[in-house]
Amino acid sequence: MKKTAVLLIQLGTPDSPKTSDVRRYLGQFLNDPRVIDLPWLARKILVNGIIVPFRAPKSAKIYKQLWDAGHGQSPLLTHTGKVQEKLEKRFENSNVDVYMAMRYQNPSMTDVMEQIRALHYDHVIILPLFPQYASASSGSAIELAMKIMSKWWTTPELSIVNQFWDNEGYIDSIVERAKAFNLDDYDHILFSYHGLPQRHVDKIYEGDDICNDAPCETEITEANSQCYKATSYATTRLLASKLGLKEEDYTVCFQSRLDKKWLTPFSDKVVEELGKKGAKNLLAFSPAFVADCLETVIEIGDEYQEIFESHGGEKIQLVPSSNDHERFIDGLEEIIRSKL
Repeated sequence: MKKTAVLLIQLGTPDSPKTSDVRRYLGQFLNDPRVIDLPWLARKILVNGIIVPFRAPKSAKIYKQLWDAGHGQSPLLTHTGKVQEKLEKRFENSNVDVYMAMRYQNPSMTDVMEQIRALHYDHVIILPLFPQYASASSGSAIELAMKIMSKWWTTPELSIVNQFWDNEGYIDSIVERAKAFNLDDYDHILFSYHGLPQRHVDKIYEGDDICNDAPCETEITEANSQCYKATSYATTRLLASKLGLKEEDYTVCFQSRLDKKWLTPFSDKVVEELGKKGAKNLLAFSPAFVADCLETVIEIGDEYQEIFESHGGEKIQLVPSSNDHERFIDGLEEIIRSKL
Protein backbone atom coordinates (compact mmCIF):
# COMPACT_ATOMS: atom_id res chain seq x y z
CA MET A 1 0.00 0.00 0.00
CA LYS A 2 1.23 3.47 -0.88
CA LYS A 3 2.18 5.80 1.96
CA THR A 4 -1.00 7.88 2.20
CA ALA A 5 -2.04 11.03 4.07
CA VAL A 6 -5.74 11.69 4.63
CA LEU A 7 -6.61 15.32 5.29
CA LEU A 8 -9.95 15.92 7.04
CA ILE A 9 -11.06 19.53 6.58
CA GLN A 10 -13.67 21.33 8.66
CA LEU A 11 -14.93 24.86 8.21
CA GLY A 12 -13.17 26.42 11.17
CA THR A 13 -13.66 28.16 14.47
CA PRO A 14 -12.21 31.15 16.30
CA ASP A 15 -9.21 30.39 18.50
CA SER A 16 -11.23 31.66 21.46
CA PRO A 17 -14.46 33.58 22.11
CA LYS A 18 -12.49 36.82 22.56
CA THR A 19 -13.71 39.58 20.26
CA SER A 20 -10.26 39.90 18.64
CA ASP A 21 -10.19 36.18 17.75
CA VAL A 22 -13.78 36.23 16.50
CA ARG A 23 -12.98 39.31 14.39
CA ARG A 24 -9.99 37.52 12.85
CA TYR A 25 -12.06 34.41 12.10
CA LEU A 26 -14.96 36.31 10.56
CA GLY A 27 -12.58 38.42 8.48
CA GLN A 28 -10.88 35.38 6.99
CA PHE A 29 -14.14 33.51 6.48
CA LEU A 30 -16.25 36.26 4.95
CA ASN A 31 -13.46 37.60 2.72
CA ASP A 32 -13.35 34.26 0.92
CA PRO A 33 -14.69 35.00 -2.59
CA ARG A 34 -16.42 31.62 -2.62
CA VAL A 35 -18.39 32.64 0.49
CA ILE A 36 -19.30 36.20 -0.51
CA ASP A 37 -18.99 36.18 -4.29
CA LEU A 38 -18.88 39.92 -4.89
CA PRO A 39 -16.18 41.90 -6.73
CA TRP A 40 -13.04 42.32 -4.60
CA LEU A 41 -13.57 45.98 -3.63
CA ALA A 42 -17.27 45.57 -2.87
CA ARG A 43 -16.54 42.50 -0.73
CA LYS A 44 -13.78 44.28 1.21
CA ILE A 45 -15.98 47.29 1.96
CA LEU A 46 -18.93 45.12 2.97
CA VAL A 47 -16.96 42.64 5.11
CA ASN A 48 -14.21 44.79 6.63
CA GLY A 49 -16.15 48.02 6.83
CA ILE A 50 -19.62 46.85 7.82
CA ILE A 51 -20.13 43.18 8.73
CA VAL A 52 -17.06 42.35 10.83
CA PRO A 53 -16.89 45.55 12.93
CA PHE A 54 -20.56 45.30 13.90
CA ARG A 55 -20.88 41.52 14.05
CA ALA A 56 -17.70 40.54 15.90
CA PRO A 57 -18.68 41.87 19.38
CA LYS A 58 -22.14 40.26 19.15
CA SER A 59 -20.75 37.00 17.79
CA ALA A 60 -18.14 36.90 20.56
CA LYS A 61 -20.91 36.73 23.16
CA ILE A 62 -22.54 33.86 21.26
CA TYR A 63 -19.23 32.02 20.92
CA LYS A 64 -18.77 32.40 24.69
CA GLN A 65 -22.05 30.51 25.13
CA LEU A 66 -20.77 27.85 22.73
CA TRP A 67 -17.46 27.53 24.59
CA ASP A 68 -19.36 27.15 27.86
CA ALA A 69 -21.49 24.40 26.31
CA GLY A 70 -18.29 22.77 25.05
CA HIS A 71 -16.65 22.78 28.51
CA GLY A 72 -14.24 25.57 27.64
CA GLN A 73 -13.44 24.77 24.02
CA SER A 74 -14.99 24.71 20.56
CA PRO A 75 -17.27 21.66 20.12
CA LEU A 76 -16.42 21.65 16.40
CA LEU A 77 -12.72 21.30 17.16
CA THR A 78 -13.34 18.70 19.87
CA HIS A 79 -15.58 16.47 17.77
CA THR A 80 -13.38 16.71 14.67
CA GLY A 81 -10.35 15.79 16.77
CA LYS A 82 -12.16 12.69 18.03
CA VAL A 83 -13.04 11.70 14.46
CA GLN A 84 -9.38 12.01 13.49
CA GLU A 85 -8.29 9.88 16.46
CA LYS A 86 -10.83 7.14 15.73
CA LEU A 87 -9.86 7.00 12.06
CA GLU A 88 -6.19 6.81 13.03
CA LYS A 89 -7.01 3.69 15.06
CA ARG A 90 -8.89 2.17 12.10
CA PHE A 91 -5.73 2.55 10.01
CA GLU A 92 -3.06 1.72 12.59
CA ASN A 93 -0.34 -0.65 11.39
CA SER A 94 -0.91 0.57 7.84
CA ASN A 95 0.68 3.20 5.62
CA VAL A 96 -2.25 5.60 6.17
CA ASP A 97 -2.01 8.65 8.44
CA VAL A 98 -4.99 10.90 9.20
CA TYR A 99 -4.65 14.65 9.66
CA MET A 100 -7.15 17.36 10.57
CA ALA A 101 -7.22 21.02 9.50
CA MET A 102 -9.60 23.95 9.50
CA ARG A 103 -10.35 25.95 6.35
CA TYR A 104 -10.37 29.09 8.48
CA GLN A 105 -8.08 29.63 11.50
CA ASN A 106 -6.39 26.76 13.35
CA PRO A 107 -5.04 24.20 12.88
CA SER A 108 -4.58 25.86 9.51
CA MET A 109 -4.49 24.02 6.21
CA THR A 110 -1.20 25.75 5.40
CA ASP A 111 0.53 24.41 8.52
CA VAL A 112 -0.95 20.91 8.38
CA MET A 113 -0.27 20.49 4.67
CA GLU A 114 3.33 21.57 5.24
CA GLN A 115 3.63 18.67 7.70
CA ILE A 116 2.24 16.38 5.01
CA ARG A 117 4.63 17.73 2.35
CA ALA A 118 7.68 17.28 4.58
CA LEU A 119 6.90 13.59 5.09
CA HIS A 120 6.89 12.82 1.34
CA TYR A 121 3.65 10.88 1.04
CA ASP A 122 2.98 8.99 -2.18
CA HIS A 123 -0.74 9.72 -2.04
CA VAL A 124 -2.86 12.47 -0.45
CA ILE A 125 -6.63 12.19 0.05
CA ILE A 126 -8.47 15.48 0.55
CA LEU A 127 -11.68 14.86 2.50
CA PRO A 128 -13.72 17.96 3.41
CA LEU A 129 -16.26 17.07 6.09
CA PHE A 130 -19.21 18.57 4.24
CA PRO A 131 -21.67 15.86 3.10
CA GLN A 132 -23.41 18.06 0.51
CA TYR A 133 -21.17 19.92 -1.95
CA ALA A 134 -21.25 23.72 -1.84
CA SER A 135 -18.75 26.06 -3.42
CA ALA A 136 -18.61 28.04 -0.15
CA SER A 137 -17.56 24.98 1.90
CA SER A 138 -16.23 21.96 -0.01
CA GLY A 139 -15.26 24.05 -3.03
CA SER A 140 -13.31 26.55 -0.96
CA ALA A 141 -11.47 23.85 1.00
CA ILE A 142 -10.54 21.94 -2.15
CA GLU A 143 -9.43 25.10 -3.94
CA LEU A 144 -7.09 26.07 -1.10
CA ALA A 145 -5.68 22.53 -0.86
CA MET A 146 -4.88 22.56 -4.59
CA LYS A 147 -3.40 26.07 -4.36
CA ILE A 148 -1.07 24.95 -1.56
CA MET A 149 -0.09 21.76 -3.37
CA SER A 150 0.57 23.65 -6.60
CA LYS A 151 3.64 25.16 -4.90
CA TRP A 152 5.11 21.79 -3.93
CA TRP A 153 8.10 20.73 -6.03
CA THR A 154 7.02 17.09 -5.86
CA THR A 155 3.31 16.50 -6.32
CA PRO A 156 1.94 13.23 -4.91
CA GLU A 157 -0.97 11.27 -6.29
CA LEU A 158 -4.11 13.16 -5.30
CA SER A 159 -7.65 12.00 -4.51
CA ILE A 160 -10.47 14.39 -3.70
CA VAL A 161 -13.83 13.66 -2.09
CA ASN A 162 -16.19 16.52 -2.88
CA GLN A 163 -19.35 15.15 -1.20
CA PHE A 164 -20.70 12.05 0.52
CA TRP A 165 -24.36 12.77 1.24
CA ASP A 166 -25.44 9.26 0.23
CA ASN A 167 -22.78 7.40 2.23
CA GLU A 168 -24.55 4.75 4.27
CA GLY A 169 -22.43 5.19 7.39
CA TYR A 170 -23.13 8.93 7.45
CA ILE A 171 -26.88 8.38 7.00
CA ASP A 172 -26.96 5.62 9.60
CA SER A 173 -25.15 7.76 12.17
CA ILE A 174 -27.97 10.32 12.02
CA VAL A 175 -30.64 7.62 12.18
CA GLU A 176 -28.91 6.10 15.21
CA ARG A 177 -28.78 9.51 16.92
CA ALA A 178 -32.54 9.79 16.39
CA LYS A 179 -33.17 6.56 18.31
CA ALA A 180 -32.67 8.51 21.54
CA PHE A 181 -36.04 10.18 20.82
CA ASN A 182 -39.58 8.90 20.28
CA LEU A 183 -40.60 10.46 16.97
CA ASP A 184 -44.27 10.09 17.87
CA ASP A 185 -43.79 12.63 20.67
CA TYR A 186 -43.25 15.46 18.18
CA ASP A 187 -45.81 17.44 16.19
CA HIS A 188 -43.42 18.01 13.31
CA ILE A 189 -39.84 17.31 12.28
CA LEU A 190 -37.37 19.75 10.73
CA PHE A 191 -34.39 18.93 8.55
CA SER A 192 -32.50 22.21 8.76
CA TYR A 193 -29.52 22.72 6.44
CA HIS A 194 -27.13 25.63 6.32
CA GLY A 195 -28.40 28.23 3.91
CA LEU A 196 -26.77 29.55 0.75
CA PRO A 197 -27.47 32.48 -1.55
CA GLN A 198 -29.79 31.36 -4.34
CA ARG A 199 -27.19 32.51 -6.88
CA HIS A 200 -24.68 29.98 -5.51
CA VAL A 201 -26.83 27.03 -6.51
CA ASP A 202 -27.86 28.70 -9.77
CA LYS A 203 -24.18 28.78 -10.81
CA ILE A 204 -24.14 24.96 -10.85
CA TYR A 205 -26.25 24.93 -13.99
CA GLU A 206 -25.22 25.58 -17.58
CA GLY A 207 -26.54 28.25 -19.90
CA ASP A 208 -29.72 29.99 -18.82
CA ASP A 209 -30.84 27.17 -16.53
CA ILE A 210 -31.19 27.86 -12.82
CA CYS A 211 -31.90 25.72 -9.78
CA ASN A 212 -35.63 26.41 -9.80
CA ASP A 213 -35.84 24.93 -13.32
CA ALA A 214 -34.52 21.58 -12.06
CA PRO A 215 -36.38 18.93 -10.00
CA CYS A 216 -34.12 19.58 -7.01
CA GLU A 217 -36.80 18.87 -4.41
CA THR A 218 -37.73 15.48 -5.85
CA GLU A 219 -34.81 13.77 -7.59
CA ILE A 220 -31.10 13.72 -8.37
CA THR A 221 -30.20 14.07 -12.03
CA GLU A 222 -26.96 14.46 -13.95
CA ALA A 223 -27.53 18.22 -14.06
CA ASN A 224 -28.22 18.74 -10.35
CA SER A 225 -25.97 16.09 -8.78
CA GLN A 226 -23.64 18.82 -7.48
CA CYS A 227 -26.45 21.20 -6.46
CA TYR A 228 -26.54 21.80 -2.71
CA LYS A 229 -30.30 22.18 -2.66
CA ALA A 230 -30.82 18.94 -4.60
CA THR A 231 -28.46 16.91 -2.41
CA SER A 232 -29.99 18.38 0.76
CA TYR A 233 -33.42 17.18 -0.31
CA ALA A 234 -31.96 13.83 -1.40
CA THR A 235 -30.26 13.42 1.99
CA THR A 236 -33.60 14.09 3.66
CA ARG A 237 -35.36 11.48 1.53
CA LEU A 238 -32.80 8.86 2.57
CA LEU A 239 -33.20 9.79 6.23
CA ALA A 240 -37.00 9.94 6.06
CA SER A 241 -37.11 6.48 4.48
CA LYS A 242 -34.98 4.94 7.22
CA LEU A 243 -36.90 6.79 9.93
CA GLY A 244 -40.28 5.73 8.52
CA LEU A 245 -41.46 9.30 7.95
CA LYS A 246 -44.14 10.44 5.51
CA GLU A 247 -43.72 13.66 3.52
CA GLU A 248 -46.27 15.48 5.66
CA ASP A 249 -44.30 14.62 8.81
CA TYR A 250 -41.35 16.87 8.03
CA THR A 251 -40.08 20.06 6.40
CA VAL A 252 -36.75 20.74 4.69
CA CYS A 253 -35.53 24.24 5.52
CA PHE A 254 -32.40 26.41 5.45
CA GLN A 255 -30.87 28.40 8.29
CA SER A 256 -28.25 31.10 8.95
CA ARG A 257 -29.25 33.38 6.08
CA LEU A 258 -27.72 36.82 5.61
CA ASP A 259 -30.47 38.25 3.40
CA LYS A 260 -33.77 37.38 1.70
CA LYS A 261 -32.14 36.06 -1.48
CA TRP A 262 -31.06 32.79 0.15
CA LEU A 263 -32.53 29.31 -0.19
CA THR A 264 -36.04 28.99 1.18
CA PRO A 265 -37.94 28.12 3.26
CA PHE A 266 -36.04 29.81 6.07
CA SER A 267 -35.75 27.63 9.18
CA ASP A 268 -36.60 30.40 11.66
CA LYS A 269 -39.73 31.31 9.70
CA VAL A 270 -40.81 27.65 9.57
CA VAL A 271 -40.38 27.44 13.35
CA GLU A 272 -42.41 30.63 13.79
CA GLU A 273 -45.24 29.40 11.55
CA LEU A 274 -45.42 26.00 13.24
CA GLY A 275 -45.72 27.73 16.61
CA LYS A 276 -48.54 29.93 15.32
CA LYS A 277 -50.36 26.85 14.00
CA GLY A 278 -50.35 25.23 17.42
CA ALA A 279 -47.34 22.89 17.31
CA LYS A 280 -45.91 22.32 20.77
CA ASN A 281 -42.96 20.00 20.23
CA LEU A 282 -40.54 19.93 17.30
CA LEU A 283 -37.62 17.62 16.54
CA ALA A 284 -34.78 19.20 14.55
CA PHE A 285 -32.07 17.46 12.52
CA SER A 286 -29.07 19.33 11.04
CA PRO A 287 -27.66 16.88 8.48
CA ALA A 288 -25.27 19.37 6.83
CA PHE A 289 -23.32 19.69 10.09
CA VAL A 290 -21.41 16.49 10.90
CA ALA A 291 -20.11 18.10 14.12
CA ASP A 292 -22.14 20.11 16.59
CA CYS A 293 -21.25 23.77 16.39
CA LEU A 294 -22.65 27.28 16.79
CA GLU A 295 -25.33 26.66 14.14
CA THR A 296 -26.70 23.61 15.92
CA VAL A 297 -26.10 24.16 19.63
CA ILE A 298 -26.84 27.90 19.75
CA GLU A 299 -28.85 28.81 16.64
CA ILE A 300 -31.26 25.86 16.79
CA GLY A 301 -30.93 24.87 20.43
CA ASP A 302 -31.26 28.37 21.90
CA GLU A 303 -32.34 30.98 19.33
CA TYR A 304 -34.99 28.87 17.61
CA GLN A 305 -36.22 27.73 21.01
CA GLU A 306 -36.88 31.37 21.90
CA ILE A 307 -38.66 31.99 18.59
CA PHE A 308 -40.81 28.89 19.06
CA GLU A 309 -41.79 29.78 22.62
CA SER A 310 -42.67 33.35 21.63
CA HIS A 311 -45.18 31.99 19.10
CA GLY A 312 -46.89 29.45 21.33
CA GLY A 313 -44.56 26.46 21.08
CA GLU A 314 -42.95 24.64 23.97
CA LYS A 315 -39.83 22.69 22.98
CA ILE A 316 -37.49 22.25 20.03
CA GLN A 317 -35.39 19.15 20.55
CA LEU A 318 -32.11 19.12 18.63
CA VAL A 319 -30.84 15.73 17.45
CA PRO A 320 -27.07 15.70 18.00
CA SER A 321 -24.86 15.70 14.90
CA SER A 322 -22.93 12.63 13.76
CA ASN A 323 -19.91 13.88 15.75
CA ASP A 324 -17.75 10.78 16.40
CA HIS A 325 -20.53 8.17 16.13
CA GLU A 326 -19.09 4.79 15.14
CA ARG A 327 -21.30 4.50 12.05
CA PHE A 328 -20.00 7.87 10.86
CA ILE A 329 -16.45 6.62 11.39
CA ASP A 330 -17.42 3.47 9.44
CA GLY A 331 -18.62 5.67 6.59
CA LEU A 332 -15.47 7.77 6.48
CA GLU A 333 -13.31 4.65 6.65
CA GLU A 334 -15.22 3.21 3.70
CA ILE A 335 -14.71 6.41 1.69
CA ILE A 336 -10.98 6.45 2.44
CA ARG A 337 -10.48 2.76 1.61
CA SER A 338 -12.25 3.27 -1.72
CA LYS A 339 -9.51 5.78 -2.64
CA LEU A 340 -6.52 3.62 -1.65
